[in-house]
Amino acid sequence: SSSTIKTDFEIKPSPSDGITRVRFGPTSDPNLLLASSWDSTLKLYDVNTESLRNEFKLENAILDCCFLDRSHAFSSGLDASIYQFDLSSNNQTLIGCHEQAVRCILYNNTHNILISGSWDSKVCIWDIRAPNLNGNGAKLITTLNQPGKVFSMDASDSKLVVATSSRNINIYDLRTIQSGQDSLVQQRESSLKYQTRCVACYPNQTGFAVSSVEGRVAMEFFDGAQEIQAKKYAFKCHRQLQAGVDTVYPVNTIAFHPQFGTFATGGCDGFVSIWDGENKKRLYQLQQYPTSISSLSFSSGGDLLAIASSYTFEEGERDHPADAIFIHHVSENEVKPKQKTT
Repeated sequence: SSSTIKTDFEIKPSPSDGITRVRFGPTSDPNLLLASSWDSTLKLYDVNTESLRNEFKLENAILDCCFLDRSHAFSSGLDASIYQFDLSSNNQTLIGCHEQAVRCILYNNTHNILISGSWDSKVCIWDIRAPNLNGNGAKLITTLNQPGKVFSMDASDSKLVVATSSRNINIYDLRTIQSGQDSLVQQRESSLKYQTRCVACYPNQTGFAVSSVEGRVAMEFFDGAQEIQAKKYAFKCHRQLQAGVDTVYPVNTIAFHPQFGTFATGGCDGFVSIWDGENKKRLYQLQQYPTSISSLSFSSGGDLLAIASSYTFEEGERDHPADAIFIHHVSENEVKPKQKTT
């Protein structure tokens, strides 16, 4: 009905081709939103004023982006390049390269390092405060060889989790990574049988969630002790029964709520579901969006959820709805774990 509060609004202008990532700004400026796209643009929005604040145009598709702080950001691209942007001016600087497309980029505040993951089966750790030998860009601290193309990465304060095309998951200790010591803590095979789409670390630093192309999410823990490992489990999601047939969709993205540790998943079915991993319950399912959910991001305060509705070509070239970014006003009953009734 028209009297209901508008819980979603679309932020415009939206990217004109596949949206690869949406990321909310740091706590110092929580209304900023970055969006990277196959249209070769990095867009900076202000969700408070529902406006485009800045836009950078590169030569090639941008596969990921992240903030350094409220006035600087990074992108990684199909052309193997990593750029740094000054968001208040229009300056962009090439700071490093891989040998193939750079699928993932993230900045770790705790250790002041930039981490890039590529289809060249390498993860690079960069010190952006030190220039390289040519006096520009960033200094490459170390390279971590992977058993396959890097598909997804995330980091907690002390751990880096890397998921590759070979269903491998490598876990590194960020505290020793800069000293060149062997920082590989664990090598695991994904507990899901099919290709990994996303990994995301728990806000409480105890583990990570993994999603696959086959409508499943697994909850994993860092601690190798038997009683901790016994807590891990996987569950089915983003599936629909159509004419008696179970249609299974890829789970493209996972975003954790910063306060409650509950998490949202987005799938190729166009749905966003919110889960309480601790109590193994679905808390909420948002309305269906026009097409696949390619990326999700909670704001630092947890009161907003950015949703990229963007066809991810799982069915090849076909007519599809326009790419769009929706901002959802999160209500506490959608994300707060329900008290257990005994």
